[in-house]
Formats: sequence, structure tokens, C-alpha cells
Amino acid sequence: MFFSSPFCGTCKVAERMLDVVQAIGVPFTIYKLNINEAIKLRSDWRISSVPCLVLIRNGEPERMEYAMRSVEHLLQLLKEEGSS
Repeated sequence: MFFSSPFCGTCKVAERMLDVVQAIGVPFTIYKLNINEAIKLRSDWRISSVPCLVLIRNGEPERMEYAMRSVEHLLQLLKEEGSS
């Protein structure tokens, strides 16, 4: 799940990178959520800033990635997660 804010320029760049990753193909769907509309989830999962990509397993956050370095990095991260 990708958390962002509509007022965050870095979030827009990260979202474009995730769109490319999704087009290339990853083994699951990437859901996008405005952090301002997910107050309880933000609090429960202790999301400290945006952009934040939360990798979820069995309904629980397994890993949080705050640094969206590159399309290549995100693709590798998601492929690794999908194969584990």
C-alpha cells in the first residue's frame, strides 16, 4: 500500500515510479491511499512520513519503505517481496 499526500511533490515522483513498476509487472496490486484520509491506519501502523510504501503480509505491515530511490530499486524490492 502506498501512502502519500496530494500536497507532497516527492510523493508525486514516487507515485510515477510505482506506476512504471506496476506497468512492468509485479506479482501483486499496489493500492494508493491519501495519508490524510487514513488517520487510524496511519496511527496504528505508525507511519511517520510520506511517501511511504507499506509491504503487507497477512493483513499486517511487514516492511515500510520511505526512500523511493528509483524505479529499479522499487521493482527489485517488490519482486523480492512477491517471491518470499
